[in-house]
Parts: sequence; C-alpha cells; structure tokens
Amino acid sequence: MKSLRITNVHIIDPERQTVELGSLTIKHGLISAEDTTVLTYDGQGKYLAPGIVDIGTKVCEPGERHKESFRSAGLAAAAGGVTTLITRPDTDPAIDSPETLEFAGRRAQAACAVHTYQMAALTKGRLGREMTEIGFLQDAGAIAFTDCDAVVTDTKVLSRALTYARQLGALVIGHPQDPGLSKGAAATSGKFASLQAIPAVSPMAERLGLERDLALVEMTGAKYHADQISTALALPALERAKQQGLDVTAGVSIHHLTLNEFDVADYRSFFKVKPPLRSEEDRQAVVSALASGLLDIISSMHTPQNEESKRLPYEQAASGAVALETLLPAALRLYHSDHLSLPQLFRALSLNPANRLGLPCGRLSEGAPADLILFDPNSPFLLDRFQLNSKSKNTPFDGQRMQGRVLATFVDGQKVYQR
Repeated sequence: MKSLRITNVHIIDPERQTVELGSLTIKHGLISAEDTTVLTYDGQGKYLAPGIVDIGTKVCEPGERHKESFRSAGLAAAAGGVTTLITRPDTDPAIDSPETLEFAGRRAQAACAVHTYQMAALTKGRLGREMTEIGFLQDAGAIAFTDCDAVVTDTKVLSRALTYARQLGALVIGHPQDPGLSKGAAATSGKFASLQAIPAVSPMAERLGLERDLALVEMTGAKYHADQISTALALPALERAKQQGLDVTAGVSIHHLTLNEFDVADYRSFFKVKPPLRSEEDRQAVVSALASGLLDIISSMHTPQNEESKRLPYEQAASGAVALETLLPAALRLYHSDHLSLPQLFRALSLNPANRLGLPCGRLSEGAPADLILFDPNSPFLLDRFQLNSKSKNTPFDGQRMQGRVLATFVDGQKVYQR
C-alpha cells in the first residue's frame, strides 16, 4: 500500500481535545509520523477526525435481510463516517451460538465496506432463562454480550451471567428499563402523552432498571455498559456508581440527544423509538451529562424497520429508526448550538466506544488504524430519506434541514467513500 498524506485539514484529536490546522500521514494502513509520501490528498481546509465507532447497530442478517443487509449497512456507514460497526444480536434467530455468530462474521467480512464486530446474546434466544455459552462465544469473536431491549427479568439468571462474564473479562451491555412499567408503552408519561392518549411509561422505569443492574454489577464486579440513558432521573445513580469505582459506562442515542416528545406531533410513527422520546428537560439533562463526561458514548441505535411496520397507528407501529447516515449531522447540532466542542463530540463518537471495547481505532495517535473521516461541519442540506443507502428509510429526520456532510471516509487508509 502506498503512503498517503492528507494535507490542509483541521485535525480533530479527541485524545488531546484539540483542533489544529495541519496534515496527517498514512502508511501501510496506519497513522504514521513519517513525512515521506507518494500521494497527497488536499483536504481543502475541511475537518479530519477519527472514524465513528457505533455501538448497537442492527443489521438484519440473518432473518430479515429485506430490512438491512451487511452490504447496505456498510454503504450507509461509509457515507455517514462510521468506520466500525458493533452489531446487535437481536436478529432472527438471535446470535446466541458460535454458529450464528460465525455466520454473521462471514457475511460482514464478505459484504461490508467498514469494520464490523458482533455482539452476542447474553441469554439463549434472548429469553432471559438460561445464559449463553459466553466463553465459547467470546472465543468465536463476540466483542460484548447483550439481550438488547429484551430485559432479563430473572435477577438470579442475570447475576450468574454477570459473574461468569467477570471471570472472562467480558463486557455486558444492558438496556436499563423496568420491563413491567415499560410494557406496551409508546411515549413518556406527561401532559403530551395524556393529551394524545398514547400509552406511556414513567421516566422512573429507566431509573429502576438502572438501579437494579448497578446493584448486581456491584455484587459481581462485572464490566457493564448501559446502552441508552435518556432521563434526568437515571443520572444520579450512574454518577454514584462511577464514584464508587464500578466498571460502568453509559451511552445515549442520537435521537434522545436531538429530539423530544413533542416531535411525535400528530402520531408520526417515524419518531417512535425505544425508549420513547423524552421531555425537553430530560434531553437537556443528558446533553449536559455528555458534556461533563458522565455519559460516555453517543450511538446511532440504528434500527431498520420496513414501511409496512411503520405505517400503522402509533401505538401499533414498530419502534426504531435508521441513523447511520444521520448520526454525524444530527450530532453536529450539539456543536452548532455550542453544547459540545468538536473534540468532545468525537470523544463520545469515536474514542470512548473504542476504549470501552478495547479496540485500537477511534484516535489519531501514531500506529492507530487509519480509519478517518473528512467532513464539512457547515455544509447545509435538506435530508431526503429516499437518498439514504439503508434498505429501510425510517428516519425521523426526513425533510429536515441539517448541517454537516461527510466528504470522504477511509478504512485502513483505503478510501471507501467520497461524496
């Protein structure tokens, strides 16, 4: 592979928390300190950052390839500046055995334009009754373990799984919600849900679910990541756990950072996500928690749904939204509103998720993989969902004015996308 020097760019370094005009050299697919180059690429004064590492992407292979395949997800990721996908096991069937995990890995390697790592189910069939063979799955390449939104209700099963995961050094990812309170809910309780007559759940359900998980983490000493914290009520429990020294991190989805319950308006089902969109006060609280470092990671929670499952009455419509291509421009809303700096943003999008998973990417230090994105944070556009690379088009940002476009994406120093 020839060396490449990307020149005339504003380099965003999430480790040093700096933005500096300069250049960067790629050699043998890695970031290099050497100046000798064969090829140069003029960045024209735009911004260069580590590629996004997205925890919690749903790729619908096996079982629902018509919604999203590894090929279409890879194209969407490259166009959105996501260079590493951490895929969920809530497929059909669930990825709960070395065989299904190996199938997903082979499909990803053959068809996906970006790096992929697979998470495996924590319990067999994601039913919460019997834990999976965590050791065998880890040996087969599972990077973390989660039942996604199928919360394990049996605390004995969960405590055993956490204990076993601790012995293997495996990361467990939880979905902090009380399943009893959350059952059947499509909105967050409050005046808006009451006026719209939408079945709702109290924000307390998130706090109860998180408190339960954190108590078991304290008991077992396991490594734990909360996939989505979306309410102010849950933040004090997370802060206490970190102050106690528990090995705990937490994420938030881009939709809960940039949208609120009023965006549902007259039952717009493309805004139905899980957990449901929260109040504006909750949204502001999680933005502040992200800025302070209490929340660690921003994720897309990319969940493709076909048109038929969304074009239903709000209560019956499927939850979820595609977000691989909207993740960066939506996140840049926090930059343009002066809530987060660009280094803070890429700390949460790239560096922190890579660190949590023990991956070498997500940074610009010498010897790191040359997984990079070149983007213009100020480029305005009107989003047309039918222009998205994802097979499913269920985005809440359809028709919205957005700002920030990916210009080029590099994976291991090779250009996989150029606008």
